[in-house]
This record gives sequence, structure tokens and C-alpha cells, in this order.
Amino acid sequence: MKVIATALLATALQFSVSHVAFAESDLAKIHSAGVIKFGTEGTYPPFTYHNTSGELVGFDVDIAREVSKRIGVKAEFVEGKWDGLIAGLDAKRYDAVINEVSITPERQAKYDFSDPYIASKAVLIVRSNNNTIKSFADLKGKKSAHTLTSNYAQLARKYGAEIVGTDGFDQSVSLVAQGRADATINDNLSYLDFKKHKPDAPVKIVATESNAEQEGVLIRKDNPDLQQAINKALAEIKSDGTYQRISNQYFGADVSK
Repeated sequence: MKVIATALLATALQFSVSHVAFAESDLAKIHSAGVIKFGTEGTYPPFTYHNTSGELVGFDVDIAREVSKRIGVKAEFVEGKWDGLIAGLDAKRYDAVINEVSITPERQAKYDFSDPYIASKAVLIVRSNNNTIKSFADLKGKKSAHTLTSNYAQLARKYGAEIVGTDGFDQSVSLVAQGRADATINDNLSYLDFKKHKPDAPVKIVATESNAEQEGVLIRKDNPDLQQAINKALAEIKSDGTYQRISNQYFGADVSK
């Protein structure tokens, strides 16, 4: 009887461990639901925004949909302000965040990332008639417009700027154009897209950082199956020409490098 009881206990423990492992697998849940949920802003063109018909579109949105297709599920988007996007991942409101999230050591300590899917360089943007700010060092004591927790806000603080809080890129650039902020630091791709749609906007780039930032899909820690599935999908997108098509549509160039 003791042998039988021991065997039954071992079987029960094995089932329990397997059940817990399955319960903790985000990829298993995603496949079961047939949907992968992405947190995104929806207010950050050309990456994630609404077109004139109200449809959510953008480079990141298209990449997310292609990744989902290759994982074998549908993409669903949960929109929110940048400052709360990562907190939403912690609260399990979605499975991943795709919103130009830079891969940094600080974030890697708490979260996992996919392989980089895009690269951008920080640029310093000022009003067209501003001739006093010519470099990042000139930000000392000046007002720089940013979402408060962004990497660009941290960069502006490093140079001694006073941060003016905004909801995103459009508001940041608008404050600069209106003279309500002296500058904003943002990525070159957003700026080029902005000038493409508003060529007469009274803003200009006066400095560019040499180092490119790498962005990836952000997921919760300890989800190697999901991370591997996303990386495999990204690799397929790049190898079969899909990435190049999406990249050219929004930027006219390969933005993965």
C-alpha cells in the first residue's frame, strides 16, 4: 500500500507541476484564446495612430499583425497613454507592448524583449527661428517637452533641461512650434513623418545623436516560449520581404538598422 501511495503521490505532484507550468505559459494562453493582446498608444504616428477613418494603423501595428499571423492567432490592441503602458503589462491587461519601447538595461532587468525590430536616432528639435540652441548641451536650463517617463525625457534631464510634460510626440512638437517649450528630443523617424504631413511647421532639427536606439516587443519576464515565437515571426517577416514592404510604406527605407 505504501508503494502504491507513493506512486500516486508522485503522479499527483507531476500533474501539479505540469499544470502550473502550463498555467504560467503566456504562449499557451494566447494559442488557447486565439488572440495576442498588444498594449500600444494609438497616438504616436507613424508607429501607432488612427487614420482619417478612425482605424488603428502604423508601422508598429502592422508589424504586430504580421507577428500574430505567424504565431497563428489574431492581434488585438489595447490603447493607453505611454506612461501607463508598461504598468498595463504588469497588470496583465495584455500580453506584450509594441510601441517603440527602447531596449535598455534597466528594462531588461524587469522584462524580456524580442529581438530588435527597428532602430532610431534621437534628434533635438527646436523652433525654426531659434538660434540659441544648437546642441544637446545647450538644453541646460531650457524647457524641453516630453512624456515624463520616456527615454528622451531622461536624456533631456541629463543635459540639464526642465521637463514639460506632454501626452506624446504631437503635443511635444506643437509646444515647441508655439514657443511654449524651447525644444523636444525625439526620434528622427517620427520627425520625418511629421514634416512629411506638415512641411510648413516652424520646427527644425539642430542636432542628432550618433548612437541608434534599438526597439523591441516588450513581454513579461520568464516567458521563453513567447519570446522565441515572436523572434521567429520577426525573422520570417524580414526574410520573406514583408518587413521591407512595411518599412518602405512608412519610411521609404529599411529602418531595422
